[in-house]
Amino acid sequence: MTDLLRSFGRAFASAFHPRMLWLTFKPFIVATVGWGMMLWFFWQTLTGATRAWLDDWSFTATLYRLFDWLGFSALHAVIAPFIVIAMAIPLIVVTVLLLIAMLSMPAVIRFLAARHFPELEMRRGGTWYGSLGQALSTTLVCLLLLVVTLPLWLVPPFFALIPPLLWGWLTYRVMCYDALALHASRDERRELVRRHRWPLLLIGIVSGLLGSVPTLLWASSVWLIVLFPVITTVTIWIYAFILVFSALWFGYYCLRALQRMRAQHQDGAYQVASVSYRSN
Repeated sequence: MTDLLRSFGRAFASAFHPRMLWLTFKPFIVATVGWGMMLWFFWQTLTGATRAWLDDWSFTATLYRLFDWLGFSALHAVIAPFIVIAMAIPLIVVTVLLLIAMLSMPAVIRFLAARHFPELEMRRGGTWYGSLGQALSTTLVCLLLLVVTLPLWLVPPFFALIPPLLWGWLTYRVMCYDALALHASRDERRELVRRHRWPLLLIGIVSGLLGSVPTLLWASSVWLIVLFPVITTVTIWIYAFILVFSALWFGYYCLRALQRMRAQHQDGAYQVASVSYRSN
């Protein structure tokens, strides 16, 4: 727990460094332009298809009757756009995560190595292609789980619980590889992840909870849909900042754990050598 809190504090302080703030803008610009164009051209198609899907679902009729009974009949018109937004935001988060893993994570690790781990040997057990494969395969599994759990997103409190767990697991899987790719060998990376699986997963879940804060803003009021373009632009940058902070947190924790693990191995090898020398 001490290592988790120490790495959290280091990551939080480093997140406001000008170099780290600049790293948030590259994925922010790419994600904003890409998703902005996609939603601009396909918004009507997506909302129309969602309305057709809702009309064919028996639960929708029950939900509409509940709205009518509560005096919120106007909500009928915004359910479909709200679902499109609820689906788009996780995909946007995944896009920002992948962009940060590809564009920003190497710079984050070099920044941490220069400031805190200058003597840590680089064994380069990971590659850019390995990082890409890890990110894409993990993202595919995460999106599959997203689709499977989609019906639960309309039922409280699952709307607030499922995203942090999914994003936490995804962040943990993607960033652990990238955090250790430069410094750890492949065997070291596997051993370290096996030893620290639960703390690393906890970092991922906390990062997922932080990343769900902008999503809760949408959940607080469906009437924010009219401000979708403006709020989405702001929330994409917030996601980028949170994920760069998460990269710093994972990076510091993993590099510190790697440093300790190597020291333990060296101590063990020294003890074995001493025993062998005495026996001879």
